[in-house]
Amino acid sequence: MEEEEEAIGFLDKVLEDEDVFLLEECELGTPTSPGSGSPFLMAVKVEAGKGLEMRKLVLSGFLASEEIYINQLEALLLPMKPLKATATTSQPVLTIQQIETIFYKIQDIYEIHKEFYDNLCPKVQQWDSQVTMGHLFQKLASQLGVYKAFVDNYKVALETAEKCSQSNNQFQKISEELKVKGPKDSKDSHTSVTMEALLYKPIDRVTRSTLVLHDLLKHTPVDHPDYPLLQDALRISQNFLSSINEDIDPRRTAVTTPKGETRQLVKDGFLVEMSESSRKLRHVFLFTDVLLCAKLKKTSAGKHQQYDCKWYIPLADLVFPSPEESEASPHVHPFPDHELEDMKMKISALKSEIQKEKANKGQSRAIERLKKKMFENEFLLLLNSPTIPFRIHNRNGKSYLFLLSSDYERSEWREAIQKLQKKDLQAFVLSSVELQVLTGSCFKLRTVHNIPVTSNKDDDESPGLYGFLHVIVHSAKGFKQSANLYCTLEVDSFGYFVSKAKTRVFRDTTEPKWDEEFEIELEGSQSLRILCYEKCYDKTKVNKDNNEIVDKIMGKGQIQLDPQTVETKNWHTDVIEMNGIKVEFSMKFTSRDMSLKRTPSKKQTGVFGVKISVVTKRERSKVPYIVRQCVEEVEKRGIEEVGIYRISGVATDIQALKAVFDANNKDILLMLSDMDINAIAGTLKLYFRELPEPLLTDRLYPAFMEGIALSDPAAKENCMMHLLRSLPDPNLITFLFLLEHLKRVAEKEPINKMSLHNLATVFGPTLLRPSEVESKAHLTSAADIWSHDVMAQVQVLLYYLQHPPISFAELKRNTLYFSTDV
Repeated sequence: MEEEEEAIGFLDKVLEDEDVFLLEECELGTPTSPGSGSPFLMAVKVEAGKGLEMRKLVLSGFLASEEIYINQLEALLLPMKPLKATATTSQPVLTIQQIETIFYKIQDIYEIHKEFYDNLCPKVQQWDSQVTMGHLFQKLASQLGVYKAFVDNYKVALETAEKCSQSNNQFQKISEELKVKGPKDSKDSHTSVTMEALLYKPIDRVTRSTLVLHDLLKHTPVDHPDYPLLQDALRISQNFLSSINEDIDPRRTAVTTPKGETRQLVKDGFLVEMSESSRKLRHVFLFTDVLLCAKLKKTSAGKHQQYDCKWYIPLADLVFPSPEESEASPHVHPFPDHELEDMKMKISALKSEIQKEKANKGQSRAIERLKKKMFENEFLLLLNSPTIPFRIHNRNGKSYLFLLSSDYERSEWREAIQKLQKKDLQAFVLSSVELQVLTGSCFKLRTVHNIPVTSNKDDDESPGLYGFLHVIVHSAKGFKQSANLYCTLEVDSFGYFVSKAKTRVFRDTTEPKWDEEFEIELEGSQSLRILCYEKCYDKTKVNKDNNEIVDKIMGKGQIQLDPQTVETKNWHTDVIEMNGIKVEFSMKFTSRDMSLKRTPSKKQTGVFGVKISVVTKRERSKVPYIVRQCVEEVEKRGIEEVGIYRISGVATDIQALKAVFDANNKDILLMLSDMDINAIAGTLKLYFRELPEPLLTDRLYPAFMEGIALSDPAAKENCMMHLLRSLPDPNLITFLFLLEHLKRVAEKEPINKMSLHNLATVFGPTLLRPSEVESKAHLTSAADIWSHDVMAQVQVLLYYLQHPPISFAELKRNTLYFSTDV
């Protein structure tokens, strides 16, 4: 690390002023030259006037460091062949693609330098003042294109190696301890070096070669045949370095750790901090030895942006309090769900307006105004949606609390910090100047530049998927010991991730086989995450921030939802690798317009896909039996279930219940009492979704849309009640029955987290959908379908949910002055 820092310092000076010879810095050698001790310096002083002799000394030092470099490249290449050999077997450590990414161009670089060393070595050993070697340096400089390719791939190579280490213990062991041969005359036969350190060596080497060329020129007479060749090689090298100087910036910073190593930025991102009982958006930076929490300073137009440090904790002093140890935080008031949903709707409406303005070639000022409004709403959503506590503590001071939207992020931050804490870290206090330099480096080094909101995205970026993602979680392998295991599924929505489904707990196993299917609604989603947990039944391990028992994350992984892969009619099977665990799953996607298609049942007997009037007539009931039984079961044992109606039930269980209800099986009640409550809730939703026409009918759909848009409360009340009276009796009675049930569910919101607005969001688009003709007539894109229709559908159901109790008899008896035909 010290070598890297010195090299970067030298490089800056070489590039700034090629006429200044860095004698006082490198004493004619390189920082790692074996001959740079005091006998060597004495020799330099004695020979100071003899340029050609000094030339030999410079070359001798360079040759020795070239030998070390070749040994480092050999050490890096050593595991490549066995890794490639296993890649074609049934148990590969890495895939061929991963191997080629990590070791990209290393073999070529090795061969270039081996040839250079083999040609230079005899010339230096059999020294002659007239010896020429400028052509060797010129050839070396002409091959710098290989280094350009290496530099371009460097970041990806590091990230790939990091990911492979996390998911494969075998590779982790290999990459943490590579053996580098010592020089021929060295006592140390081998030294252990990490793969990460070795991958940096080629970048470091280019700067070294340039310095040596600079030194050689200073001590080569102008009339020497080598002079023009060395001059040409130096010009090529300096041009090359100037072009890649910014590319090799990940490690460039004037700041060093207390141990004298280069301080690197490992991870950064925007997090919501609870500070003085309010939510603040912070940019958090994790360096090799310190966690720094900052906010962007407000700057006037045109001024360079800067960060203001709010606090920092040396990693040596940072601890994670266990849930039972952590003191209860000041109560974090979750933002009301309906307000979050309102923000989403505003954002969707603004998106549509922006698209319309662009399509009509609207004024750029109007578009900018809409974008600004959209950013304000997205910013509020980002600030107020996270609820998952992430607490860190300074053993010498106070605790800090962040709120995250996903357990995935919490786990990522925790793991990144704990990995760094395995190293020998020292506590320290930064002086005000050091803190200023470190905070200043944040702006240059940051990897996350923009707040993660869609209004920051370019217009040509993917808008994501709108519709339904069907996912089957099949099984998992790779657990070392038996445990109680389950998975959760998350998708991104409006800039943050939301947990959408959870498998059942598979008890006491190393190879869980869930085979559970879920239907997940996507709102502009681009990624699917799967997290695998070990269920904890120890009631002492309760998180004081949210009163939930803390389960242990065994692994986590993420895949991009590529529209071309996902948007096929067939199931697409995939595997996510996570910390040595492999989870197999399948998925397929249904767009919103496809989900509107309804296929009436051809059977005369069943209940699914059959008109509600036919079912109630056949059953001689006012409300279909399936609706009554599902509602009764949910009220009996699911009304306090967190996320009831929102969390998906297992698709195979739902299909089993559907078959039993369709067959009117006498074992229905027994089966209901044994079935998972989310499957029963899912069966009820499926029944309404599969009706040949929605409960509130195709005929009345346009009128409901117009009625909810009325701004005068009296006119709206008049219209909305008239529309209910216009429904067929079986539809109306069933709707009122469901309405009262959903109100009872919402009464338990403090426990089940299901507000009236949440329930309206779940049921609105199911009970009130446009016909296919209606939707095609006025919608242009999947995003429009979400924003225009769903907003109105949710608002209609919410209107009735928030209304005082509506009685069927009174509704029919009540004659309002409203006679417009529907």
